[in-house]
Amino acid sequence: MAETKSEKVKQTKSVRDAEATKAIILAAAEEEFAQHGLTAARTEAIAAKTQVAKSMIYYYFKDKEGLYRAVLERSHAHLLQAIQPLDLETASPEVALEQFLRALLDCVSRNPKLPTIMFLEAVQNQGKYYKNSTSASIDTVLIAILERGVKTEIFRPLDPFQSAINIMGTCLFYFIGTGNIQQFPQGKRPLSKAMLSQHLEEAIAFSLAGVQKI
Repeated sequence: MAETKSEKVKQTKSVRDAEATKAIILAAAEEEFAQHGLTAARTEAIAAKTQVAKSMIYYYFKDKEGLYRAVLERSHAHLLQAIQPLDLETASPEVALEQFLRALLDCVSRNPKLPTIMFLEAVQNQGKYYKNSTSASIDTVLIAILERGVKTEIFRPLDPFQSAINIMGTCLFYFIGTGNIQQFPQGKRPLSKAMLSQHLEEAIAFSLAGVQKI
């Protein structure tokens, strides 16, 4: 028997409600994992923040590990979406690097918890979940830009892998170290719009200066 219009409407609403619930859970989980990492994060705390039953978290994500994987994938998906529209392969290496870093930092400025989650992933899990995430694709894009810059002799002779690590550190440690940075100098707010904008420009200028020929 064919579905009635009313049944289709109910089914659509059910799907939308499920997606909305999952989005609420993921947002709270992101905050919890940014504070405690996978090891010490508690699904009870996530349930309390969202007022969603703990059983629903397990229904949608199976277990805490499944929820953690989903948080990583959602965060990295945002980064990939930020760089996908860019024409990085045909632009000059200098322009491509600047565009890449600007998109990366703009995205992370809107989601400053991601670098902290990735820091805790490295410390607690030794990159176990990182290696299977789409973040590896982002790293590959940066390395490819640096390789092309060296090959065309626009960038100085450098190791693209090592330089990519240093550039990512320059861009992302700011967010990981916010708790310390805000203590000195007094009165600075690292995550304010003005300081995030300043960090973006400084990090890009610093990175470009580091790869250019002297």
